Amino acid sequence: MHRKFDCIVTLIICVATGFLGATTISLDANAESSNYDPVTMDLVDIDSVYPPAFFELFIPVDKDKLTGFMLSANGKGPHPTIVLLHGLPGNEKNLDLAQSLRRAGFNILFFHYRGSWGSEGKYSFTTLHEDALAAFKFLKENAQRYRVDAEKISVVGHSFGGYAALRSATNEKSLACVTALSAANPAVIAKSERVNPDSRRYIGNYIDQLIMLDSFSGESAAMELVKHQNKMDTRNYGEKLRGKNVLLIVGEEDTVTPPKLQKENYARYSKINGLNVTAKFIPGDHAFSTSRIQMQRLVVNWMSNHCR
Repeated sequence: MHRKFDCIVTLIICVATGFLGATTISLDANAESSNYDPVTMDLVDIDSVYPPAFFELFIPVDKDKLTGFMLSANGKGPHPTIVLLHGLPGNEKNLDLAQSLRRAGFNILFFHYRGSWGSEGKYSFTTLHEDALAAFKFLKENAQRYRVDAEKISVVGHSFGGYAALRSATNEKSLACVTALSAANPAVIAKSERVNPDSRRYIGNYIDQLIMLDSFSGESAAMELVKHQNKMDTRNYGEKLRGKNVLLIVGEEDTVTPPKLQKENYARYSKINGLNVTAKFIPGDHAFSTSRIQMQRLVVNWMSNHCR
């Protein structure tokens, strides 16, 4: 009986100390610990003075206000900060990615574009990047309040938000990094049957269902795409992205923004001297439904290495 008890105690000690080959978890508060995975693990030590926090806020743009919030990272900071842009209309908000990035030491600013999800103003494809620029300005003007490192602001966008991220970065020289997930290229849509009202794939039919978008019709969406397609062509942004780090990720089964679009962007961007671009193709659809963890690890690791 004593021998059996001794074996049980020994087994418990072995498991606790990792002698049986189990993965040991470091209790170091530093998120850079080699044993800490911010994608799947909660923080193990919270700063009692400057804990992670949530702030509701409004971002001014022209005469309107955008609804949003800030996820502040653990610790005094200042912290590198990411503006997270959703797509069209924004049902997939990638807030799991936002939390992973916060656990990795980034602040996250998330907001809704003008005329969407309660934000003031009228929705338009032509002002998405302007709203992102307003968010960058807001962070710089409120850097001390939200413990933001104003010299290390980056942007992450998904789908139409990926387009907005790339375009806004061409107008903001101070950005450290740009990550585009399943990035849309509006110019490609403008040249397709999706702007033809007689097509079954007419984008207007989809837009007219989107009750979360204010003052934006399917007809106006198609007109904007055709009229502004040259300025919206993400393939032409390479020169103005010079000096930045750019990450492009797309799902191999994505039928909304197919991998071909990313390959075209990468082919152009990779020829630009001084533009550090990385392209990744992973399993999954437009929302990375089967590869959320893989996608998050790619983004978190890449941004931790390039955007601090």
